Amino acid sequence: MDAKDIKKEYTNGEVTIVWQAGKCTHSANCVKNNPDVFHPKEKPWILPENSTSEKIMETINKCPSGALTFYKNQSES
Repeated sequence: MDAKDIKKEYTNGEVTIVWQAGKCTHSANCVKNNPDVFHPKEKPWILPENSTSEKIMETINKCPSGALTFYKNQSES
């Protein structure tokens, strides 16, 4: 698999972060806006359990490339 085709998902149970490596322009908006979650030098580099879902969604909405997106998980209620 080509590195640009990599697509990974990370979830905190409430929201799932989708990362598409090939779209990333390394603007670092994610790291600047939510350093508790986004650690580009570590694996896994996204730790969604370290922040609120609201802050994660706000951060992802600032991603200029579209490499980071999210979806809300279905609640079981």
